[in-house]
Amino acid sequence: MVKNELSSRLIAARQVGIWVIIVGVFGVLLSCGQNPQQNLKQSARELRNCADDQQFSPEELASVRKSINADEKTKLIEEIINQKIRSGLNGNVLVAQKGIVLYKKCSGFGHFEKGCRDSLVENSKFQLASLSKTFTAVGILKLIEAGKLHLEDSIQQFYPDFPYHGITIRDMLCHRSGLPNYAYAFDDSMKVNFYKKEKPYPNNQTIMHWFATVKPTPKKYNIPGRTFSYSNTNYMVLASIIEKSTGQSFEAFIRKNIFAPIGMNETFVATTKSDSINQFRTAGYQWNRRIPKDYYDDVVGDKGIYSTVGDLFRWYRALNGDCLLKRQTLAEAFLPRSFERKGLKNYGYGFRMMLNDLNQPEYIYHTGWWKGYNTMFWFSPKDEYVIIILGNRLNSTVYRVKELVDVLHSGSKPANTDTDGEVEI
Repeated sequence: MVKNELSSRLIAARQVGIWVIIVGVFGVLLSCGQNPQQNLKQSARELRNCADDQQFSPEELASVRKSINADEKTKLIEEIINQKIRSGLNGNVLVAQKGIVLYKKCSGFGHFEKGCRDSLVENSKFQLASLSKTFTAVGILKLIEAGKLHLEDSIQQFYPDFPYHGITIRDMLCHRSGLPNYAYAFDDSMKVNFYKKEKPYPNNQTIMHWFATVKPTPKKYNIPGRTFSYSNTNYMVLASIIEKSTGQSFEAFIRKNIFAPIGMNETFVATTKSDSINQFRTAGYQWNRRIPKDYYDDVVGDKGIYSTVGDLFRWYRALNGDCLLKRQTLAEAFLPRSFERKGLKNYGYGFRMMLNDLNQPEYIYHTGWWKGYNTMFWFSPKDEYVIIILGNRLNSTVYRVKELVDVLHSGSKPANTDTDGEVEI
């Protein structure tokens, strides 16, 4: 994309309200992160304040609630979620608008075999699956703002023996690399040989080593940059580049530069060695059958982050409050980059989006599916609301948000919001 075209599209996006700043909730720190050399050293207090709940006076709270018709919306949202629960939803839900939580619900069990002894609570932690990609993308973009990485850097700058060439960080961020999915790229002999070495679960560095050693040839290899092709390998490699470029584990980098600064204290990466963080951790289920630890559970970046609805609400506020990245950088992350296929759905840098009739983002979201877990993180910059649904028993109703969107729009006609069937991790 040429520079002039990019600039014009960014200007157009602003004109339709993509960068509406949420009054009161996100009014602080508009200059947060303006110095590229300071982006990894921002004040933890400032970042936490940026992601904190807005404190309303009684008069302000009453005024905002009235302006968004909060009481009526809460009743309608409750009816919709109760229907999802009757359809099998086992999980936690949070819906908020203009900084006000309209609805929260915990329904079901963290571990079915324990029954009521392990009922879900607000602090219950769910595997985010592909929703984890949003954190990987922001981590990469923070390093780019700090001058430690560049969008045009190739994989070989960090892993010289990686067998596929001509692929940039930019290509992987928007799934235009053509890389095969690592989960299907290697035959069973790799697993057998790995088990013989008494290391039953591979991590990112293992997979990178396998690519360099085996050089798998996919049945259909896309030319880098030619087309959008969703592949979890993209974000596994991006997490590996974070590790190689910083000398830290992916878990340590994300915790230090995202989780801790904005106060996501209930969020962790699956590879953490801390036992204390496992309190309120849920398990994934297919119907009522618990799914055991998967062979690729320790491969992260494309998945692997556990969080709560409350922490994801902080994530939403941090993104929309310009806490973590420059506004221009985040605008590029929210820029649609896959126009060769007609349709309203698109992808930016780590974020999915639903476009309006002008091919500009109306909604920004990401779904997730992994071994019993279903997740949805959906927000509207224009109407200042967020929908967060985390489930730990396979159930497709998590992805159906159209009714909720209709309620939050107060009767105005929304774009097509049918996301059912998106089950990529």
